[in-house]
Amino acid sequence: MKSIPIKLNFAEEVKTFVNTVNRYPYEMDLRSGRHVVDAKSILGIFSLDLSKPITLDIYNDDCDDLVSDIQQFTA
Repeated sequence: MKSIPIKLNFAEEVKTFVNTVNRYPYEMDLRSGRHVVDAKSILGIFSLDLSKPITLDIYNDDCDDLVSDIQQFTA
């Protein structure tokens, strides 16, 4: 498992992020405090408080391609 801090400020960023992560077969979640949502769900992401720190949990160790694709969203 790999955990990466993520920052999503605007609705357009959320849309781009979801489109990017949906191209990969890995299971992944976004975690903010005690709330956990599917990282591939745009509605789930909008249910989080985006002003607080968010962590992307990727349940695959061989995910360097995904990490490089989401570089613009890392905090």
